[in-house]
Amino acid sequence: MNTHHTQSFLMDDAPLNKFHLRITALTFGSNFSDGYALGIIGMALTLLGTPMNLSPMWNGLLGSSALIGLFIGSLLLGWLSDRIGRQKIFLANFVIIGVASLLQFWVNDPVTLFVLRIFIGIGLGGDYAVGSTLLAEFSPKKYRGFLLASLCVVWTVGYVASNVVGFYLEKMGPDSWRWMLASAAIPAFIVLILRIGTPESPRWLISMGRKAEADRIVKKYVGPNAVIEDTVHAHQNMGFRDLFSKSMWKRTTFGSLFYVCNVIPYFAIYTFLPIILSSMGFEENFLIDMLLNIFLLLGGIAGLWLMEKFSRRGFTIYTFAILAITLFPLGIVDSKYQVFLIICFAVFTFVMSAAANLTLVYPAELFPTEIRASGVGMVTAVSRIGSAVGTFLLPVVLDGYGVGVSMIAMTLVLVLGVIISVAWAPETKALALNEASNPRNDGAQPLGEVQSSLHAE
Repeated sequence: MNTHHTQSFLMDDAPLNKFHLRITALTFGSNFSDGYALGIIGMALTLLGTPMNLSPMWNGLLGSSALIGLFIGSLLLGWLSDRIGRQKIFLANFVIIGVASLLQFWVNDPVTLFVLRIFIGIGLGGDYAVGSTLLAEFSPKKYRGFLLASLCVVWTVGYVASNVVGFYLEKMGPDSWRWMLASAAIPAFIVLILRIGTPESPRWLISMGRKAEADRIVKKYVGPNAVIEDTVHAHQNMGFRDLFSKSMWKRTTFGSLFYVCNVIPYFAIYTFLPIILSSMGFEENFLIDMLLNIFLLLGGIAGLWLMEKFSRRGFTIYTFAILAITLFPLGIVDSKYQVFLIICFAVFTFVMSAAANLTLVYPAELFPTEIRASGVGMVTAVSRIGSAVGTFLLPVVLDGYGVGVSMIAMTLVLVLGVIISVAWAPETKALALNEASNPRNDGAQPLGEVQSSLHAE
């Protein structure tokens, strides 16, 4: 094996190979399954309400059950993977998801279904924390943003797939909801089988002092002349509480608030889009809804390109600013100016979908290897609290104060995102992963200097 110095290259500078594409495809599992699980429960709830005699409270609990599990799984399994390794949790997540999804077929009461869906959420939450962490730790820096951001698009594919499957299964009779819910086990078990044999993260192994194992994995999967950065150090006894240490609290706070400010408007507005459009005076909701969904899809795809073109910091600040500028008119402009309002809403939708890609890229780059999965789990958990609160409050505010106040409130959330990003957003794009996660490299510029550094490379 030739490891001559002139022919060796750092793992972070490796060319993209088949293994990188494989680990990305395997990480797609959580995003597809999350979109599928959340989409299919909505369709099933319309059918199982009568046989289970569900109250409005149980409808709400079952609808949000996976979200509760996501919160638990992100924190617990993210922390655990920093202790025992990424690969074990990477497999265990889909054992939990697959078994709990299958058992839904035999439920006869809302309590059992609620518990099973919490377990599904725990597995999904763990995979959000561990999957993106494992992918980030294997990805070359040149392709890291694109590979992580592409996971966001797959969530939409899972959601659409659940609607198609639900549409056809609905015709199977009174127990069709059982088949709908259990169908989520199929992609889960496929992902589980394909993940068998996934190697451990070499960065995690080095953080545990297991350099020989790490070197073998790097040479086998990344390339025979690949070497891991000598700046990745052995275990430094970092733990969950180090997320709030003097050197890391700013990154933990930025990651959490950035994620929350991004997902509150996204989840709240698109969950209640038909109600919002009616409140704005649009009678023919279907065509407008379809138009906005097209912009949502196009924005997500365009965001993959934009992630590569612009710096993380510049892209974050300017997308928050554009979102605030385009949402604010929906709160103050008279509904008779419908063409102007739809243009604003379409631009908002496009940019929101593009910006959402950041939520799967930035968190993995903010934290050092020893606590990366804990950090990603932490900010994901906080984001799920934010999205749940926002989704709960929006219809209440709409009913009590109208669409104007609701849109202004969402605009203020986005303005907060601008302020937080200007103050604390680090630049992580062009750096090796261990450098990107080092707070000493933050050097956040004032807003006036962001324009000159919008292009990262």
